[in-house]
Formats: sequence, C-alpha cells, structure tokens
Amino acid sequence: MDNQEIARDSTVDPREVAHYERLADLWWDRQGPFWPLHRLNRFRVEYLRNVLSRRYSRNPLDETPLVGLDVLDIGCGGGILSESMTGLGARVCGVDVVEKNVRIAQLHAQRRHLNIDYRIATAETLVAEGAQFDVVLNMEVVEHVAKLSDFMRACCDLVRANGYMVVATINRTFLSFLFAIVGAEYILRWLPRGTHRWKNFRRPEEIKKLFFDSGFRIVDHKGVRINPITKRFHFTKIDVVNYMTVAQKHVSASLERAAG
Repeated sequence: MDNQEIARDSTVDPREVAHYERLADLWWDRQGPFWPLHRLNRFRVEYLRNVLSRRYSRNPLDETPLVGLDVLDIGCGGGILSESMTGLGARVCGVDVVEKNVRIAQLHAQRRHLNIDYRIATAETLVAEGAQFDVVLNMEVVEHVAKLSDFMRACCDLVRANGYMVVATINRTFLSFLFAIVGAEYILRWLPRGTHRWKNFRRPEEIKKLFFDSGFRIVDHKGVRINPITKRFHFTKIDVVNYMTVAQKHVSASLERAAG
C-alpha cells in the first residue's frame, strides 16, 4: 500500500501524514524533536508492564512478562514503543501510514536484531484482513486522525475477546491548549510547532463512549502530567491535559460482531 492509497482512507488526515514525513528521520535522535516521546515512552512502558501483567495474571517483575501476547502498536512511528514491548516478550505488529517512519522502524529493529512485524497500513486494512490482537496500543494517535468514531470502531474490531486497548491522548480543555500547544510548542519548544491541533484533542468522555459503543468496559483511567523543571512524567487524578485509558472487550461484544 503506497501513501496515495492510504491518503484516500477515510480516517487518515493528509496534513498529519505530511507533517510526520518531514520529521521521520529524527525518530531515534534522543536529543532531537522527539525527546519528549522518548521520556514519555519510558514512563508509559512501565505502566503498560504493570497494568497488562495484572490483567493477564503475570508477574510484572519478570524480565519478559508479556510472552505469548500479540500486541498491535497503531501509529508506531519510528518504533520506539514497539521495540519496548518486544523487550517485554510480546509479539509485536507495528503499523503506520507514513512510509518513511516504517522504513526507519524496520532498519532500527534490524540493527538490534529484533523480530517486529512492521507494516505500512491502517487499522481498517488490518480489519479487512481479519487480524486480531490481545492488546491494541493506541498511544498518542487519536488526536491525529480525521474521523475519530470510524477509527476507534476499526481499532476495537482488532481486539480479541477479553483483550484490551490502551488509549493515551490529550484532553480538549483550556489548560491543554496552554500546556500542550502554547507551552510545549511555542514557549518551551519541546515539540515542533504544528505537532498538535487543539480542535483534534479528545475529551475522556468521547473516548469512553466510543469504547462503550463497541462493547468495552473501562478498567483503568489515569491523568498524566509532566514537571516542566525535571521533565519527568507522573500520574495524577486530574486528567485535564494528558490521560491514559485502558478498556477490555466483552466476550459478548465479540460474538455479536462476528454474527453480524
């Protein structure tokens, strides 16, 4: 599938594709424009290790607690999260609509001798193929898609019965505009200008409703904040800026969807 074919997909935003194509070569530069993502990745991987180990009755202290689980990394970019999940023992498929991102992810994985299934594809493509996974990681993606409901429906279809999806994104509030755009992109310059558009930020109730509509139940929800001085991430009960939501798919929902 080439970029023109992907661009015609209803949930792909061509402006987002063009933006990340320009940045693709910088993914693994830890001092470059993606340094916040590298820091966030360490934080979120520890969270994923703990929450998924608990849900699948694994020991989070094991070196590879996710052995035997099939994990999909939607919008994998240069492979930062995909490589971390592989390190935890999961079988990982990483997909992205930006060809340069996928090529960089493949090259980096090859250099580290990691077996990761990277593809240039959309969630809808995988649904059409009949693919399903134990865990779908939807991290910092929903704020970049064109039609949220269609995208989330496809992602939900990719989760096996009793499986899980994790969504990490930014709330649409006045504070998120100040912190995620004015602060991070213009004042502190932690992110390239144009990385985010406030109107595409997703409120928690929007995401939760889309989960409920697809037969999921929320099993965990946490706000996330960053200390601007130490540049460290922390969990918070307040989700007015960043947040993570974990949802589980009901068996009955899977049976109904299959029957339909």
